[in-house]
Amino acid sequence: MLVEVCANSLESAMIAERAGADRIELCAELAVGGITPSYGLLKSVLDKVSIPVHVLIRPRSGDFTYSSDELDIMVEDIACCLDLGAAGIVSGILHEDFSLDVQRTAILVKATKDLKFTFHRAFDWTKNPFRVLKELETIGVHTILTSGQKPKAVEGIILLKELQNSASSVQIMPGSGINSANASVFKEAGFGALHLSGTRMIKKLDVRPNIKMNSSDLLSDDHIVITQHDAIANVLNKVK
Repeated sequence: MLVEVCANSLESAMIAERAGADRIELCAELAVGGITPSYGLLKSVLDKVSIPVHVLIRPRSGDFTYSSDELDIMVEDIACCLDLGAAGIVSGILHEDFSLDVQRTAILVKATKDLKFTFHRAFDWTKNPFRVLKELETIGVHTILTSGQKPKAVEGIILLKELQNSASSVQIMPGSGINSANASVFKEAGFGALHLSGTRMIKKLDVRPNIKMNSSDLLSDDHIVITQHDAIANVLNKVK
C-alpha cells in the first residue's frame, strides 16, 4: 500500500522519508488546507529527498474557484515544478456552485504533461461525486484525494468504497484524519494508497510573544482576503 505524507517543510519531508513514506505531497500552511510551497522550499526538498514529490498547486486559501490571473499563476507554478523535477501535481478547480470546472482543470492536467496529477480535496465539496469521478477520468487525472465527503476519511468510508468500485482508471486515495489507529481499515477495504500528515504541534519558544501574529478573522472557506482600493487611497490622501 502506497503511503503519501503531506509535508509542510523541509524537515517534515525528510522525517517522512526516514520513516519510510513512499511519496511526499509538498505544500505550505496546513492550517488553511495547504497552499503552493515557495520556490526555495520546493527546490530544497527535491534536492534533499529521494522519494517522489508531488506538489500542491493552490495559489491561495479559501475556495477553489479561481480568476484567469490565478489560473495563469497555477500554470506557471506547474512549469516551475516540471523544471525542478517534481514527480506530480496536486490541484483542481471548481465552479462557484461546487461543480467541477472541467475546462480549467483540464488546462492544469495538460500543463502537467507526463507527471502524475492528483485532484485534491476540493472533490469533497462537489455535489455529485460519481459524475465528477467520471469527468476527472475523462480528462486524465490519475488520483483523487478524498475523505469521502466527511471531515475524516474513516467517517466517509462507505462513500470511499463506492467511489473505488465505480472508478475505472483513477485511484481513490483516502485522506484526512488517518493515523495508526485507523490506517488498517483502509488497507482491509482494498485501497491502494492513503494520505496523512502525521503532524503534531511542537513548542519552539519558551517565552510567549506579547502580541499575536495569527488572525482567525482572515480564515474562511467562503471569503478571500483582497486589498481594497478605497482603504489604500484614503491613507494616501492623508499622508501624501
